[in-house]
Parts: sequence; structure tokens; C-alpha cells
Amino acid sequence: MKPIFDRGPSLPLRLFFALLASAGLIVLDHYTSSSAQLRSYLTAAVSPLFYLANLPQDLMFGASEQFKSQQKILEENQTLKDTLLLQNGQLQRLQFLQQENDKLRALLGASPVTEGKRLIAEVLAVYSHPFSHQIVLNKGSNDGVTIGQPLIDDLGVLGQVVSVGPTSSRAILIADNTHAISGRVERTGLSVVAEGIGQANSLRLIHLPHSTDVVEGDRLLTSGLDGVFPEGYPIGRVTKVYRDARLPFLQVTAEPYAMLDRIRYVLLVWPHQGTTVADPEIVAPPEATTTERK
Repeated sequence: MKPIFDRGPSLPLRLFFALLASAGLIVLDHYTSSSAQLRSYLTAAVSPLFYLANLPQDLMFGASEQFKSQQKILEENQTLKDTLLLQNGQLQRLQFLQQENDKLRALLGASPVTEGKRLIAEVLAVYSHPFSHQIVLNKGSNDGVTIGQPLIDDLGVLGQVVSVGPTSSRAILIADNTHAISGRVERTGLSVVAEGIGQANSLRLIHLPHSTDVVEGDRLLTSGLDGVFPEGYPIGRVTKVYRDARLPFLQVTAEPYAMLDRIRYVLLVWPHQGTTVADPEIVAPPEATTTERK
């Protein structure tokens, strides 16, 4: 007679087979290229779950917005109008400076800095744990997203896309300990490399000699030398410079301008498409083009 409770393999044997399967998958992922396509398919398959998991947050956010007082909305609307007026004035100045910059570049025989289409994407999920910072976006290959594509927000550089599916993609943030970005110090033009250390509010500048001219408060901008990020986008601000002759290099840390721990929307950029910075093509989500505060 078959027993009611049939015992399976022992726990140590199950652990052995699990470790053996994990090692096999790691070797297969390292030595074959088919695993990248498999990850893309898996990302596309689970993307509806990201939408479903994000639905309660969207509903709560929408409900809280509906319960705001009329006076609060009027105050925010006035603040936005004032901000828009100031930014329009700065934009006029920026366009003038851009024209002057193009003229100077033409005299020097250099090509002007250009940018192309931009696409707004929403963050579906955040993978944030020690030393690793990644996000999942609601835009994929169907929207023209490609691996290595840079993404920014209204404050500065966020990171770049590392995996793309048909309707979603995965991006790594500049705070990830495996990410590095080529930049320059705005004050001196010095080329630097900023790498993540696994903390959302801190970057590290590497391989700088002790004689390097860098001080606290220096702004860091993208240099464009890495071939990924366009030139001139803000990266962060130097917060600490530690000189110790016993160490081989200068110890410099910086704080990213982008709020890496509070990301909701990102801007995907297509550099070098022949469109000037003063008049980029911006593709906004449907809700952004139909909603207007009154």
C-alpha cells in the first residue's frame, strides 16, 4: 500500500542539485549569447506583473491628488507659472549662448554638439540593495530603446539601459558599484572618471594624482569621451577631497545631482541625431499631454 505521506529526496541532496543547477546556469550565461535574448523574453513576460504591482500606487497617488484643496492647487499653479517665466528667460539666454557657441565652434573647425529625440518613460520597479541599483522602465524595443542608451532626469544623469525587451527595459544607475562614467570638472576642464559605490547619494572619483586641482563644490559634467553620455549633462558636485600621502591616489567623493532614490519618470535621449540642443524633439506620455492644471 502506498503511504499517504511519501518522503522525497533529502534536503542536502536537494541543496546539492540546486547549487549544481545554479553553477551550470552561470557558466551558460557567461559563455553563450543566447541568455541575453532569454532575459529579454523573460523581462517582456513579467512586465504585466510590474504594471499590476504598480497599479495600487497609481490609484493611491491619483486619489490623493483628487483630495487636494482648491487653494493648494491654485498656489501650486501660480508657483509653476513663476517657475516657467524664470525658465523661459533662462532659455532665451541659453539659445543666445548656444548660437555664440556654434559660431565659435565653426571658427575653430569643430562640429556643434547635437542631440536627437527624447522619450519620457515611467519607472515600473526599483531594484535597490547594497552595491546594486537598477530600475525597470515601461519602454522597450517597440519604442526604439536600445542597450547602452543614456537616461537623465530634470536634475542630471541617471544611468543607462542594460537590457531591452519589447515593452520594457532595465537600466543601471550611476550609483551601482559596476557603473563608471566619464566626466570633467567644470571649473578646470579636468577629465575624471566617476564610479558608483553602491550608495544612492555618493560617487567616487578614481585614479586622481595628489596634485589634481579639485576642491569641494566643483561641478562635474559629462565629457562625452565614453561614447555613451552626451557632453555637458550634470553628474554631481564634489563633496569631499581627502589628501593622504600614504595613499596612491587622491580620495574624492561627489554627490549626484539626480535623486537616485526617488525616481518616478526618466528621460531617454538619442544623441547625435542632427537636432540642436535648443530645439530637441520631446516625446511625452499620453497623460502628460492631456492633463492641464487650472
